[in-house]
Amino acid sequence: MVTSINNVLDAYAAAASQANRPGMAARDDGVSFGEMLQEATRQATDRLKASEVTTAQALVGQADLNDVVAAVNNAEVTLRTVTAIRDKVITAYQEILRTPI
Repeated sequence: MVTSINNVLDAYAAAASQANRPGMAARDDGVSFGEMLQEATRQATDRLKASEVTTAQALVGQADLNDVVAAVNNAEVTLRTVTAIRDKVITAYQEILRTPI
């Protein structure tokens, strides 16, 4: 089973290059699928790190409880979203593997 999204992207890029298709090539607006996914991953990571910082500040008494609750809630929503997207990508990859050639 695929354990990370990078493995899925690598497999997709390899399949696209073997099939002589654009695969990860840029769309008309100049943003490739890989770049879009990297940006979304970076934003999710930034949100999770911001939540960690707010929580750490609360431990030393430098953050308001409302800010901590909002940060933890934001981190939870972000993590659920990333997990759902990962599951969909893995399912799509498994469907591609099952496709007869």
